[in-house]
Amino acid sequence: MERENVFIHESSYVDEPCIIGSGTKIWHFSHIMKDSEIGKNCNIGQNVVISPHVILGNNVKVQNNVSVYTGVVCEDDVFLGPSCVFTNVINPRSHISRKNEYRKTLLKQGCSVGANSTIICGHTIGKYALIGAGTVVTKDVDDYTVVVGNPMKVIGYVCNCGNKISFNSDEAICSCGKKYIKIQNHIEEITNEY
Repeated sequence: MERENVFIHESSYVDEPCIIGSGTKIWHFSHIMKDSEIGKNCNIGQNVVISPHVILGNNVKVQNNVSVYTGVVCEDDVFLGPSCVFTNVINPRSHISRKNEYRKTLLKQGCSVGANSTIICGHTIGKYALIGAGTVVTKDVDDYTVVVGNPMKVIGYVCNCGNKISFNSDEAICSCGKKYIKIQNHIEEITNEY
């Protein structure tokens, strides 16, 4: 493992082999397990577990008390709020090994998961989506979508800067100037003017 420009607090454990990118910080009482991949400039908070084969992109922020289990993939710029919870098996039993049944959970670029949320395995959280604190995610979440509650429900949409956007017909303009279009409840950023 390269440890160039990586900070690992002396109370944390890092198993070999694993990949940890330059500029990443791993704080108190955390455990990075073998065969995990952590990108550049990540911040791994206190009391975090990163399980084998987990992949974190660049600039991922994992707040305190989060266990990121095998099957989870976070793209760049993902935020995992304090004490959020991941699962990796749908029907766990202590007396039955289900390691061959792990389901992939994908968190796309820039999405944020609020504190104390639960992400049921096998789902995708879209880019720049926002999962409200305490939400239970039981199905896929579209790009730029805000969900809250248990069961989760869509309550609106956000820009990639995090501000709320409102649609007049099928278009929205954020206060930051970015423009969006809604096509059958799918949100896309408009990057070129025609």
